[in-house]
Amino acid sequence: MNLLLVEDEIQLSDALSQILIKNNYNVDAVFDGEDGLNYGLTDIYDVIVLDIMLPKLNGINVLKNLRQNKISTPIILLTAKNSIEDKIIGLDSGADDYLPKPFSPEELLARLRAITRRNGNFINENILEYQDIILNLSSYEISCKDNSIILTSKEFDIIKYFIQRPKIIVNKDDLISKIWGFDSDVEYNNVEVYISFLRKKLAYIDSSVKITTIRKVGYRLE
Repeated sequence: MNLLLVEDEIQLSDALSQILIKNNYNVDAVFDGEDGLNYGLTDIYDVIVLDIMLPKLNGINVLKNLRQNKISTPIILLTAKNSIEDKIIGLDSGADDYLPKPFSPEELLARLRAITRRNGNFINENILEYQDIILNLSSYEISCKDNSIILTSKEFDIIKYFIQRPKIIVNKDDLISKIWGFDSDVEYNNVEVYISFLRKKLAYIDSSVKITTIRKVGYRLE
């Protein structure tokens, strides 16, 4: 599940990101309102966690802009403000929930589960599903109907990255930085080799899912 975290306190953002990732959210973290708005407008997120007190553009304005642009993504507001008036302004501006600081990570996770249930998204801690494939996060097994095969660590990381971004094109630089790390000396041909391995394994389990090459741009799961 794709989550956008807009929080300008770097230490808090990093801590929340780690907790969310451990709970099977794919997290993009940004630190000001302008970036929050630009990322939110892509409409690729299942939920947005948005602080109100942000540099460049405050969270309420980000929220209003997203709703004015027909972005219906569920949004939880985070803020140090805790007055009834602030809550009313946030909810009337289009927020789905409101969580005052300080809060426990467990409460945030519970609110995320509740808000995604209301919007028809259910989190299973052990699997990811896309079309006719199921990816088991514990066993690294990918299956389609009665067919299954175990993936290597890198194959697993790559297909998981694709499944969590079904609407967007992923380029090779994205894959290298996210799967191997920013400081990696991995080259494009390494990525191509793993994409080839994954295509063969998808064919082996007789899945209709394909990793399509978008010429001179990247790859997309279809």
